[in-house]
Amino acid sequence: MKRSVTYALLSGSGLLLSACGEGYADLRQFVKESDKSVVRKIDALPEVKPFAPFAYEGFDLPDPFKPRKLAVKQNDSSGLAPDMNRRKEPLEAFPLEQLKMVGTLTQAGVTYALVRAEKTLYRVKQGNYLGQNFGLITEITDSEVKLKEIVQDTAGDWTERQSVLPLLEGNVGGKS
Repeated sequence: MKRSVTYALLSGSGLLLSACGEGYADLRQFVKESDKSVVRKIDALPEVKPFAPFAYEGFDLPDPFKPRKLAVKQNDSSGLAPDMNRRKEPLEAFPLEQLKMVGTLTQAGVTYALVRAEKTLYRVKQGNYLGQNFGLITEITDSEVKLKEIVQDTAGDWTERQSVLPLLEGNVGGKS
């Protein structure tokens, strides 16, 4: 019984499909006729221009991404450089921003600056060094310590700059 139902369904679906196929005959005829009336024209390919390779000759020019000086001095024999063989002083281990001048002291005609680094108090005079940029103390006043630092610029050359370590105003009891 199941077989007869299956055969009936298959034959019915086949009849339906064959009936659908005959309804498109007019459409097929239209496509054949319209295809004949279309004139096909293919444009010619554009002319290919010959490739001219570019010869780059800038290998001996300066690299634009490497820092350098804009104007190089001729006969620059300043010879400015820090003494790398000199024994470092204790305050050269600290950046200048971490050092605080808390006062001055005069003994035997020599003026000293009292500088605090972390929780330790140091006594320095003119000619001592402080900071990590080879800062030489050039002058000590009641309100500041003046330094001459030697730093490298972007081109790797040594240059001098003036810095100041001002007197710390207010609370000098060890807490800041």
